[in-house]
Amino acid sequence: MTENQTPGATTVLVTGATGFIGKRLVPVLVDQNLTVRAMTRHPNDYSGPADAIHGDVHKPATLTDALAGVDVAVYLVHSLDDPDFERKDAAAARAFGSAAAAAGVKQIVYLGGLGSDDDQLSAHLRSRREVEGLLGEAGVPVTALRAAIVVGAGGISWELTRQLVSNLPAMVVPKWVSTRTQPIAVDDVIRYLAGVIGCEEAYGRVFEIGGPDALTYLEMMQIAAKIRNGRSLPILKVPVLTPTLSSYWLALVTDVDVTTGRNLIDSMGNEVVVTDRSIENLVPGKSMSYEESVRSALAQE
Repeated sequence: MTENQTPGATTVLVTGATGFIGKRLVPVLVDQNLTVRAMTRHPNDYSGPADAIHGDVHKPATLTDALAGVDVAVYLVHSLDDPDFERKDAAAARAFGSAAAAAGVKQIVYLGGLGSDDDQLSAHLRSRREVEGLLGEAGVPVTALRAAIVVGAGGISWELTRQLVSNLPAMVVPKWVSTRTQPIAVDDVIRYLAGVIGCEEAYGRVFEIGGPDALTYLEMMQIAAKIRNGRSLPILKVPVLTPTLSSYWLALVTDVDVTTGRNLIDSMGNEVVVTDRSIENLVPGKSMSYEESVRSALAQE
């Protein structure tokens, strides 16, 4: 527990506890001597360090027991692989926020997406922003951390990058490769999430999190290729390559399904960079560079 966190924030529910972020966050919270509940649809299959409890954000009746006695709830679920993800995620967020309020939860911590509200956000980023608001609709203070690409073994965006530079000798890409983003190492995401849990100064606030490097997708792929393969990847930009065609192409050369690929590609037209570093006042520490995060992710494969 950090100096900013309150002793009262002793019981934490982590949704999505078996996912890319959740399975890394749970042991860190356990090491901080917090009482952690790992919410999962299949508690009998859970093998992590926390107590597993059944819960499904798409089945509100299951949330009452999961949230009983919880001080802080960490919300890490989404339906990006579903064609109807916007409606499903909105309904789930509203139900979870209502159940959390009824249970007396003091704080909901949510990992959302970067992107300026002034931009025409993609459906994916627009949904993340909507969920952010709906979680707090019933009155529980929400702490939202907004991130771009999270670099770590098993993360969808990183797996796309890794598999593309590993599987292809050259690449034909659309114009979105020139869009800037601000990748962040998964270990830094975990550090920030753990740092705001139970921190009253973070209640009801939005924080942007990212590594030190703002890069285009093209630069990211070239850096990853050089580290992974010891050479740059020949890339040819083409003026027209629709999101639908791009998603089928990704499904062909990676193991990311078409629906998820399409939703991610739609977001790649939005510049997602950090403009506010106020999180560093609450959770100090040096973040990994993109090169460091790539090397770390490859070492974890």
